[in-house]
Amino acid sequence: MRVHVVSDVHGRTEALRCAADGADALICLGDLLLFIDYSDYSQGIFPGLFGAEKARELVELRTALRFDEARTLSAGLWAGLGGDPRQHIEQAVARQYAELFAAMPTPAYVTYGNVDVPRQWNDHVRAGQRVLDGERLDLDGRTFGFVGGGLRTAYRTPNELDDDVFDAKVAAIGPVDVLCSHIPPAVPDLLYDTVARRSERGSEALLALIEETQPRYALFGHVHQPRQSRIRIGRTECINVGHFRATGQPYVLQW
Repeated sequence: MRVHVVSDVHGRTEALRCAADGADALICLGDLLLFIDYSDYSQGIFPGLFGAEKARELVELRTALRFDEARTLSAGLWAGLGGDPRQHIEQAVARQYAELFAAMPTPAYVTYGNVDVPRQWNDHVRAGQRVLDGERLDLDGRTFGFVGGGLRTAYRTPNELDDDVFDAKVAAIGPVDVLCSHIPPAVPDLLYDTVARRSERGSEALLALIEETQPRYALFGHVHQPRQSRIRIGRTECINVGHFRATGQPYVLQW
């Protein structure tokens, strides 16, 4: 069986349409939405509403870790739109999800990323697309476990969870052949982004599950330019499947 795995799609709809070519199934590890493209300030929900220059200002503030100023800038811009800011966001998110789920091949097994908005997925998931979070799946004799979302950070992305909530989902998985998550286990070299020059948050619970149960693979995304994209913990191959928005290429898992 051949499975293609993608993560961090971030609005790359046309490449997603072809992501399962030659595969029996597609696995998507989340972050479908694009709020801001840090390499092209004209792309994403935020610049679509406020323009590329304001997107550049916001990125520069966040990159400099000036989060209070970034939130003040955002709040002023949202207030200037009039009405309820949440309505503008919900509408923009819905438009992206409609395009992304329409383009996503089937069969597909999908979990959430930290920038996703889970409450909107039911409106867009099609037949042959299955959402799994804190759940297991059997594929051709191998067991896959899925854990979606991220952990709390200063960035306050939409689907960040308290540690105990995330840990409970990991605990529900138990021993599997392939552990699929959006964020990596808490291993420093897997968490450091060499371009953004910062460490993302990884999960101690995922690391503990890997050490205790030794799945054949642990697959994840989230860190776009990791210091290391692949390490071994015991018999487990821990693999960052890649920044799909940048590469347009899936990771291939075959057995």
